[in-house]
Amino acid sequence: MQAALSRLAAPAGVAALSACVCAAVVWADPTTPGGPIPPCPTRALFGLWCPGCGSSRMLYSLLHLDVPSALRYNAVGVLAVLVLLWSFAVWTVGRARDRHYPQWYRWRRAPQIVLAIVVCWFVIRNIPAEPFSSLRI
Repeated sequence: MQAALSRLAAPAGVAALSACVCAAVVWADPTTPGGPIPPCPTRALFGLWCPGCGSSRMLYSLLHLDVPSALRYNAVGVLAVLVLLWSFAVWTVGRARDRHYPQWYRWRRAPQIVLAIVVCWFVIRNIPAEPFSSLRI
């Protein structure tokens, strides 16, 4: 029993830290302009919509179960949250059962796939024509 609890210490720490981040985002309410969360530095400095622009508003919307708004703020971010939740669940179950389960990030081409998705999202978001300009917030 003690060994199982010690194996779950790391997932419990990650879950606690994630809960603190979510609580901070709910408290800060990034959907209200002028709040404590600063604007995106890439947007402020270069005028470009970075792949992460809208992520705090996306997370705020997800925490309020407003999926359409979350998708509007950052659709790739919603996908990333789902993948991270799945990875966390697999990791936690593996730690609890003291087994190793295969994870997506160990795939041979995982870094290239993630990089391609992020670069494509960056380019698509900055195309100054409809329907792409509607991906900006």
